[in-house]
Amino acid sequence: MCGIAGFLDRRATADPGTVTALATAMGDSLTHRGPDSGGLWVDAPAGVALAHRRLSILDLSPAGHQPMVSADGRFVISYNGEVYNASELKDELGPPSRSWRGHSDTEIILEAFAAWGVEATARRLIGMFAIALWDRRERRLWLLRDRLGIKPLYWGRFGQLLLFGSELKALKAHPGWSPEIDRQALAAYMRTAYVPAPRSIYLGVHKLEPGTILSIGPDGGEQVARFWDLARVIEAGGGGRARAFDAGMVDEAEALLKDAVARRMVADVPLGAFLSGGVDSSAVAALMQGQSARPVKTYSIGFAEAGYDEAPYARAVAAYLGTDHTEFYVTAQDALDTIPKLPAVYDEPFADSSQIPTLLICKMARRQVTVALSGDGGDEVFGGYNRYVLAHRLWRRLGLVPYPLRTAAAALLRGAPPAAWDRLLRPVLGRGLGQAGDKLHKLAGVLALDDIDALYRRLISQWTEPEGLVLGHGGEAAADWGRLPQGLGDVERMQGLDMLTYLPDDILTKVDRASMAVALEVRVPILDHRVVEYAWSLPLAAKLRGATGKWLLRQVLDRHVPRRLVERPKMGFGVPIDSWLRGPLRDWAESLLDRRAMAAEGFLDATQVEEKWRQHLAGSRNWQHPLWVVLMFQAWLRNN
Repeated sequence: MCGIAGFLDRRATADPGTVTALATAMGDSLTHRGPDSGGLWVDAPAGVALAHRRLSILDLSPAGHQPMVSADGRFVISYNGEVYNASELKDELGPPSRSWRGHSDTEIILEAFAAWGVEATARRLIGMFAIALWDRRERRLWLLRDRLGIKPLYWGRFGQLLLFGSELKALKAHPGWSPEIDRQALAAYMRTAYVPAPRSIYLGVHKLEPGTILSIGPDGGEQVARFWDLARVIEAGGGGRARAFDAGMVDEAEALLKDAVARRMVADVPLGAFLSGGVDSSAVAALMQGQSARPVKTYSIGFAEAGYDEAPYARAVAAYLGTDHTEFYVTAQDALDTIPKLPAVYDEPFADSSQIPTLLICKMARRQVTVALSGDGGDEVFGGYNRYVLAHRLWRRLGLVPYPLRTAAAALLRGAPPAAWDRLLRPVLGRGLGQAGDKLHKLAGVLALDDIDALYRRLISQWTEPEGLVLGHGGEAAADWGRLPQGLGDVERMQGLDMLTYLPDDILTKVDRASMAVALEVRVPILDHRVVEYAWSLPLAAKLRGATGKWLLRQVLDRHVPRRLVERPKMGFGVPIDSWLRGPLRDWAESLLDRRAMAAEGFLDATQVEEKWRQHLAGSRNWQHPLWVVLMFQAWLRNN
């Protein structure tokens, strides 16, 4: 696990000192990702430089140092990630023209690129990776990102200069960086709490999409190819999804997950696991402990506030499995100490509030281990989110009402402002339904929707109408949901949408930045692409039974942990932001929501924000999520 950065400048300065200094600055900005060592490879006449920061995981010797040049001298690589089938690839390759330098996966995949080509090699890799590869013969730069988007890779053009890096701070370190905030991307962020790929918060700067290869030729032309496409995976699994469930699927899933976990337990440094006591993390911890000769180190976070504390459940699972367990209870003061660090950690606006406990658990684990396995991806791969069931059932009921009738009812409900509905209904409802007018306006918004995509989009929106919040946005840069194949059921379509957007741009972004901020490598076995492909070949009944999601994963876990220890309502990894904003975080929030400052900045309609803040403080409404989105943008803006 490392940090990569570099540039390709077609103006090709011949001054090696200048090129080296620029690349050094870009690499140094990522020292937190790779504190063990740094390296550079520069070809000043070609205008290319590759920088690397190393967190040593496999082959701790200098033989694993990057950037690395292939045995034939043609290719140079700067690589972030881990490839878990490197030993099989090594056997298939045979020895290079000279003996192997060491046993790092970097050397193996580099020689694979030289032997098999870039796209063919990418298809063979099992793992997580972001790769910059320079072809010295063809003078071509290749950028690659893993199938699910576990590892990040940004790139952007500034005239004839192309910059790339694991985080935006690496691009910012180059003097050719000329940033401008993308207001369309900002509107999308206000809806989702993250900036959806391929955009970033800056105009002209992109996230390389998962499963994608970008190549830049000697003429500066760009070519984009997908070596793995979720839409094709879903389409290819269609035949299997039509078959009935059979018990053999539990055996198949367990074997595949067991192998995925085992591959991610290979390291030359201490490793452990995150454990919340839920299905996903418990399954990973159980499969780890079953293949370990010693107690696995596990880590969990707890909260004093009722409804947020998962630590007792994690403690019970850890005791049953016999892991070496550590837990940490988060206080409001811990949050206060962590929040100022968030803009620098995430580099662009990011507002999944579980970023706070994620950063804290990573910091705690890093005191003892360098690698941690997590259960991320279980909800998306095996259909675990409650909102899938909620949206499906709601849409079935709405579908019974003809659309013209629904739109007419919506218009009627919107015909009077919320305050007028409150006055009208108060004699009937008394105080039994607070904010009745507001709820009726929300109902009107749902009634007017014309398909389940629109309904789901509304359910996952923090601000349902960000076009009215972001000033001068010129249209929202919405994620591309049209890539999914036709004919999917409601739940499968929602799953697919989450895997295209929410998973890489929220969940995996949150974990990567939090872990790498403290130089911790996090591995996600449930997102082994073989597990994902298998899950999409299964009938829906293998994943969702009634209102119970992740059914197949639960059957696997039943073989290792008693159901009574994990069978509980889904809690997620949330934090009590609502009460903290009214209490210990209030002063911090009010300083960021200053009306005059927001007006001077010119990005958001301060009136809307001020009204939600007033209602939240009064306790009449809980606006924690939309307010947190604004607060994280404001904090990021001030920090930048």
